[in-house]
Amino acid sequence: MRENLAVPPGGSLPGTAADDVVPPSFPRGLRLAGAAVHLYTASGTVLALLIVLAAFDGDAVAALWLGLVALVIDGTDGMLARRMRVKETIPWFDGARLDDIVDYLTYAFAPVVLLWTTGSLPDGVLGWVVAALPLLASSYQFCRVDAKTDDHTFLGFPSYWNVVAFYAVVLDLGPGAIAAVLVVCSLLVFVPVRYLYPSRTQALRGLSLALTVVWLVSYAVLLLQVPDPHPVVVALSLSYLVYYVGVSLWLTARAARRRRGEPAATG
Repeated sequence: MRENLAVPPGGSLPGTAADDVVPPSFPRGLRLAGAAVHLYTASGTVLALLIVLAAFDGDAVAALWLGLVALVIDGTDGMLARRMRVKETIPWFDGARLDDIVDYLTYAFAPVVLLWTTGSLPDGVLGWVVAALPLLASSYQFCRVDAKTDDHTFLGFPSYWNVVAFYAVVLDLGPGAIAAVLVVCSLLVFVPVRYLYPSRTQALRGLSLALTVVWLVSYAVLLLQVPDPHPVVVALSLSYLVYYVGVSLWLTARAARRRRGEPAATG
């Protein structure tokens, strides 16, 4: 009879369901730390609400400051989650799904609301269509199982609508230019280009992280200078976008060479 069989420590009887295996125990402090990391990530939903409220109050600069906080949280919560081993300590909670929900709100929905309230979109039906495109494209991208590749890149434009909203406000771009950017980037969501994931992509990781920090600092400086941003700071900020696009194209070409069996250049 099955009850007479010996059960190996931490294992299960042959033929039993995997769910019957008792998970290893962790110190309470580590589990609480993991829960705190999830709460840290979830705070982005509150920031998204505050961004929308600031947008409707007509305070675009405040909305962008809140967006900067959201960027910092999104750039650090993954590192904290891995350090606190949240997948092991709280296995029943899907932190990746939480991160996707927060990212959609702070990177897509709230920025589009900001663009709408600042009058950055075309008037009439065209404005509605242009506003809908990034929301629909991002809905598709966030549901793709291969949106993040095995080598830690984003496949397709990674819904950086918050960056579009930032430059639209800081540089006071016209509705035509913004509409063109939104349409092109919405289409790029469906194009299999590999985009740099600054905190995870191993190639040039140190340089990418350093330049990302510089960009975040330039973000803050430009907000302090609104409505008259200094050209040097603008150039410094935009140079990071050039680096980002250049590295992304290089990563895409390198992946294509690997698929063809050609030797890839090391990074």
